[in-house]
Amino acid sequence: MITLLTGIMRSLCLISVKPGKVDMVITSLKKARKIVKEIMVVTGRADIAVVLQGTIEEINNVVIDFKKIKEIVSTETLIEVEVDMGWSKP
Repeated sequence: MITLLTGIMRSLCLISVKPGKVDMVITSLKKARKIVKEIMVVTGRADIAVVLQGTIEEINNVVIDFKKIKEIVSTETLIEVEVDMGWSKP
């Protein structure tokens, strides 16, 4: 069973940007300091990974704001969930 956490939750937002625009985008992302916990330049399909912590509404609003940055090509947001695998706990 998968349950969405309530209250304060964490998410990872993967961001792809236009070539040569990583520094400019990072400067813009830092403005959302309230729920942005970490910004990382990464390799792979995304250029930047942002760790967010807040309510689902705050996370949603920040990701919507990210999409307004013209240098951002795409975002993918991974929301933390609680998974009960049915394993017994010690």
